Amino acid sequence: MAAETATTTGTEVPHSAGHAKVFPPMNPADFSPQIIWLAITFAALYLLLSRMVLPRIGEVIDERKDRIKRDLESAERLKDETDKALRSYEKALADARSNAGAIAKENQAKLTAEVDVERKKLDAALNAKLADAESSITATKSKAMQSVSEIAADTAAALASALSGQNISVDEAKRAVSTAAGK
Repeated sequence: MAAETATTTGTEVPHSAGHAKVFPPMNPADFSPQIIWLAITFAALYLLLSRMVLPRIGEVIDERKDRIKRDLESAERLKDETDKALRSYEKALADARSNAGAIAKENQAKLTAEVDVERKKLDAALNAKLADAESSITATKSKAMQSVSEIAADTAAALASALSGQNISVDEAKRAVSTAAGK
């Protein structure tokens, strides 16, 4: 049996030893020192937080507020600059369109004037050619009429000679033809 006692030694819990004491936080005799240490710890934690941690957190929050405020101001300023640039661009675009319209009207007026000048030149050239053609036609017509009188006189002289059997001169035939023509 001695061997049995050797194997179980140290593993058994004595019945009376573990239940005699009360859990320390529940011991009424330890309440007042625990409350004092709780107050000291709370005060130390409060001082640590209020003097070191919370000011740093407050600084970070204030810095973030300031940064956000600066960013918003910068964004507003950039928005104003963008609006100014957009208005300037739109004004420049409108000016360019009006200038382009004015240039187009000016070019159209120039081209119209040039076309009118060219048209007048062409009309004058055509009128000159037409006058030359009419004078040429008139000269050709009068020349043809003279030739017709001569041809008529020659033909009349030949016909009168052939019909009458007498020899009639061309001058006599011209006088007779001009008398008959009413000249």
